[in-house]
Amino acid sequence: MASSVLVERLARALVELRAAGEDLPQTAQAYIADWLEQGFLIRRLPAGASEEQYELSSDAAHAIRFVSSLRERRVLATESRLSTVMQQLLKLAEETDSNPETRVGSLLAERERIDREIENVRKRGVTLLGNERALERAREIIALADELAADFRRVRDDFDQLNRRLRHMLVENEGSRGDVLESLFAGIDIIGESEAGRTFSGFWRLLTAPEESEALREAIDALSNRPFARNLQPRERKFLVQLTSLLVDEGSRVHEVLQHFARSLKSFVQSREFLEQRRLHILLRHATQAALAIHDVVRPTRDLEYELSLTSSRVRSVSQFALYNPTERVVDSAIRDAESSELDLATVSALVRESEIDFRTLRHNLRVLLEQHPQVTIAQVLDQFPAEQGLGSIVGYVALGAKHGECTDQVETVTWRGIDELRRRARIPAIYFSRECIHEFVD
Repeated sequence: MASSVLVERLARALVELRAAGEDLPQTAQAYIADWLEQGFLIRRLPAGASEEQYELSSDAAHAIRFVSSLRERRVLATESRLSTVMQQLLKLAEETDSNPETRVGSLLAERERIDREIENVRKRGVTLLGNERALERAREIIALADELAADFRRVRDDFDQLNRRLRHMLVENEGSRGDVLESLFAGIDIIGESEAGRTFSGFWRLLTAPEESEALREAIDALSNRPFARNLQPRERKFLVQLTSLLVDEGSRVHEVLQHFARSLKSFVQSREFLEQRRLHILLRHATQAALAIHDVVRPTRDLEYELSLTSSRVRSVSQFALYNPTERVVDSAIRDAESSELDLATVSALVRESEIDFRTLRHNLRVLLEQHPQVTIAQVLDQFPAEQGLGSIVGYVALGAKHGECTDQVETVTWRGIDELRRRARIPAIYFSRECIHEFVD
């Protein structure tokens, strides 16, 4: 879970435990740091995450699972466990036998047994497994599947340790960049070919195979509807129903971790981070070698006659800080009368008309004419209402026509009188405004 969620939940749990009488003096952050140091928790920063995430380490999860198993009464020598051992032993003996005759004989015996069982089913019907034995086997399967899901966490830990070893090897590699890249790709192969990598690859192929995964899903659905499944605990039934998705999710996380390690190793080599770490590693190694070379000559208490400037911060007492007094910076909230302006509404209206097109007046003119005529053009509007803003009025009518009128391929001539009292004309597309759109010119 995310760091903020873990701190919040742990803080609430500490309050409840202290109210119950437990002695827990530290804060939630302090306990989390302690658990990280002891190896109970693992801290990661996934790609794209906004904050760190915490999860149980594989050892901590194994310990919790072991303690939980002690709280449940369980018969150790069950028939299902013995049957599983016997089947695995027989299968191992068959698959490791190099004698063809023995193998053929076991296959023929298996075929005869299957034929007899088919004949018995046809004659006597299906013999169902008792509820107690079915419940026993179901719980044995759940226990094995729970351990299997926990194995993914250990596989991720193995990948993490292998990734750290590879980074250490790359930093210590003193060859050229080509040698480092060669070692990098060899390291990626090492991750995939490691014991954890081969184990996970085989399991992932089996889990994602269409036939096997579909058969597993159908078997789980069928078992969930059997009568004996009602005797399972709610936690066990939920685990059984979600088994397929749980395994796929855990496997997907491991697969993402594996791919992330491969990409991060390549980015580590190609970035300056790799060069900086290599430089620091070389400096530390040379300093260590120099110290080992003179440790028999120079005593630890000898004055080296060298001053090292250390960074420091000014230490001040809390009592030296003055408290902030909000009354010292009170904003004057008094309302003063504003000075009268020389501008009036007529002047402001004139300034607006000079700087902006008066679309409100243009819409009013169109609405008046459309109430009298079923259809008008821009030239007809200008005959009744002269262009008060000159060319601006013409541009405003064309803009309204592009939005609400009907543009044609025809051309019409419009005239207007400018501010200098000179008459001008222009040819514009013939745009028709119809009475059906009169409601669009209402302010």
